Amino acid sequence: MDRNFDALVVGAGFAGAVCARALAEGGKRVLLLERRPHVGGNAYDRPDQAGILIHQYGPHIFHTNNREVFRWLSRFTPWRDYQHRVVADIPDGKGGRLRYPVPFNLTSLERAFGQQEGRRLGAKLMAAYGPEKKVTILALRQNQDQEIAALADYVYEHVFVHYTMKQWGQRPEDIDPNTTARVPVFLSRDDRYFQDACQGMPLEGYTPMFERMLNHPNITLELGADALERLDVSGPELRVDGAPFPGTVIYTGQADELFRFQYGPLPYRTLDFAFETLNRDDFQGYGTVNYTVDQDYTRITEFKHLTGQVCPGKTTIMKEYSRAYTGAPGEIPYYAIINPDNNALYDQYAALAARFPNLQLLGRLAEYKYYNMDAIAGRALELAETILTK
Repeated sequence: MDRNFDALVVGAGFAGAVCARALAEGGKRVLLLERRPHVGGNAYDRPDQAGILIHQYGPHIFHTNNREVFRWLSRFTPWRDYQHRVVADIPDGKGGRLRYPVPFNLTSLERAFGQQEGRRLGAKLMAAYGPEKKVTILALRQNQDQEIAALADYVYEHVFVHYTMKQWGQRPEDIDPNTTARVPVFLSRDDRYFQDACQGMPLEGYTPMFERMLNHPNITLELGADALERLDVSGPELRVDGAPFPGTVIYTGQADELFRFQYGPLPYRTLDFAFETLNRDDFQGYGTVNYTVDQDYTRITEFKHLTGQVCPGKTTIMKEYSRAYTGAPGEIPYYAIINPDNNALYDQYAALAARFPNLQLLGRLAEYKYYNMDAIAGRALELAETILTK
């Protein structure tokens, strides 16, 4: 490694790329190593063989209330105004299918129970909790009113429990409350999946946004470079390419892998994707349709609805399957399984990292937690500011 670098950043996803750019603009010379052959991490997108822009690692919809983060990212991309809407697709019990908005809301009530009964139930819920409130399904089930509890049981059965078990491989009661809180009942007619002030998709895609972000004279980017073949944390001092490295190292990969699984692997969920290009203009009418009851897959994404791409006569869809991460070659750890035992295991790895004052763990994998894209961008900017002001 060139000793002239001030910082080594491992990983060119949101965490690493944002931090690298902020450090570079602060005058730091940054070496950025990315194991994959492309930038963007799991937000990477590309045209498929039909010319349709797809998200290789699952759909990414940007949304935030952090206007500072939005302004910062807007330096590298214009935006397409996109308000994400999701529907659940379930059997109606009569041989057909029923669709209603997710999160389950006042419109969903009317589609599930009929307009008159749905309005009555909606009024009762708003009287109990207030309009425009988001109430978790698990909280609703604890309500002492039998009718509200029965409604909660319906939503639990048709929207929540089967989908959650497919997604996480666990009972909802065993999942971290911060995770289950992401699936509320919304006492509103706002059918958008997110209510953030800033929402949209990078107009030309995420990959061009990252390419512009990393186009800086102080950043040296190496793709297809496995940092763990060059980064040594086995001794008393951090070494890169066999020599002590006094600069800052920002690591965004798996914490357990960095320390060679010394205490055993951290559990994750991984995803399998089945892509299919169809000779038709439209498949499902929405960017995302959740299959909450009766399919092996959790959802289907139709990318043209996300990107606004015009491609007459063709559309590409993606079915998404969740399963346990095994660490096999080619598998990607997507979601940390947060519970006390796993947190305790992670804390052992964090303690190993803390032995090195110049090593910073950043991101979903390195910190073993869930981050939305805006949150990790904000965290990366804060970390860079801390490093630059030391």
